[in-house]
This record gives sequence, C-alpha cells and structure tokens, in this order.
Amino acid sequence: MTTPSSQTVLITGAGSGVGRAVAIRFAAASWNVVLVGRRAEALQETAELGGGNCVTHVCDIGDEAQVQGLAATFSSVGVDAVVNCAGTNVSPRSWAGVSSEDYHAVLATNLHGPFYLAKVFMPALRASLGTVVNINSDAGIIGSEKAGVPYVTSKFGLRGLTQSINAEERRHGVRAVSISPGDINTPLLDRRPVPPSAEIRAKMLQAEDVAEAVWFAVTLPGRALVEEIVIRPTEATT
Repeated sequence: MTTPSSQTVLITGAGSGVGRAVAIRFAAASWNVVLVGRRAEALQETAELGGGNCVTHVCDIGDEAQVQGLAATFSSVGVDAVVNCAGTNVSPRSWAGVSSEDYHAVLATNLHGPFYLAKVFMPALRASLGTVVNINSDAGIIGSEKAGVPYVTSKFGLRGLTQSINAEERRHGVRAVSISPGDINTPLLDRRPVPPSAEIRAKMLQAEDVAEAVWFAVTLPGRALVEEIVIRPTEATT
C-alpha cells in the first residue's frame, strides 16, 4: 500500500497530454495534486483518473490576475513543486503567415504564464525547498521551422527563465528544471499545418515518457539538481 504523502504538486495544462500524464503519475504516488487548466470538464476527467488526491482549479495562466487568484487559494497550504505543462501553438506559424495576435497569444501561455507562476509561488517554494519544472521543447534549443516563430521564441525564453530561477533561487533551496522533449504524441499536434499520421504518432514520445522525467527531476534528493533534460524519440519521426 502506498503511504499518503503530505507533499503537493501544482500542474498547469493538466486537462490533457503531458499535464494529465504528470498528474496521474504523482497521484499514483499519493501526492496531493492541484490540477490547473482552462477547461473545467477536462480537469475533472483528469481528477477522476488520478483519484481522490486531486483538486481542480480553472485558470488561464496567461492572465496574471487569474494566476494571483490561484496563488491566493493554494500557496497558503504549501506547494512542493510547480510543473508548467500548459503550452500552445498556432497553425499559421511561419514568418509569412503568423499574425502579431497569434504571436502574443503563444507567448502568453508558454512564457508569461510560467513567469507569473514562479513569481507568485516563490515564497511557498522557498518554504518547502521546492522544485519548478518547465516543460520546454527541443525547439527551445535549436530553432525549428516546423515549430514556428512564436513557439520557438517562447521556448528559448522559457529556457532562460529556468536558468534565471536557478541563478538566483538555488541558494534558497529552490530548484528549476527545463525538460526539452522532441516530438510528443499529444493533442497539440493537431495544430500543425499538416498533422502527423497515427503511424508517425506511435513512434513519438508518449506523454507518460515525459511524466517519468518530471517525476525523476522532482524526487531527486534536495542536494541534487538536474538543470536540463533533453528527451527525444529513439526513432526519427520527421
């Protein structure tokens, strides 16, 4: 029997994909899991899969006021890990096709949201000697035409944000980890101009693979920090 944990993880983008897989992984270990996302129904589905340790909170992390409301609800009860899985992209993503509106929308979720969350939860993370995990992308290491202008920009920025947390907060016991996967079989693939086939998706990383990397990063002894993890499919998918 798994011993109930007093530790709490807050996961954004928990309604599907990597966020859902991370939630299920931590719930299985009896962590208290706060599920954050924009769609109440999707969060409830994740909660039912995760079991009784899950609570839900509807929040658009690209909206700073909503993130402050989230912190007011949960920071007082203690947060041991914040896992930023929320991410988005747009279909017109080339320099010729992307609009300023789409560019700002992608950055709001992929970059500004993790900043807002780190900012408001930092006191709680200092108190718990906690961990921030940012789900990044290998498009944040090498620019990718396939990923597009807004997404690449947001992921390069997220990598820098993660490094900035470590530069300043590691002395206070807070760890930050950037996990940069290659292609993952998640619903975000449907936003590609040409979505990949089922055969190609089967060769990609699965959300559960990335969830295991998150679990590893968070549960390392407090004296240890893995600042970056790059995880790719063993077989080329493009």
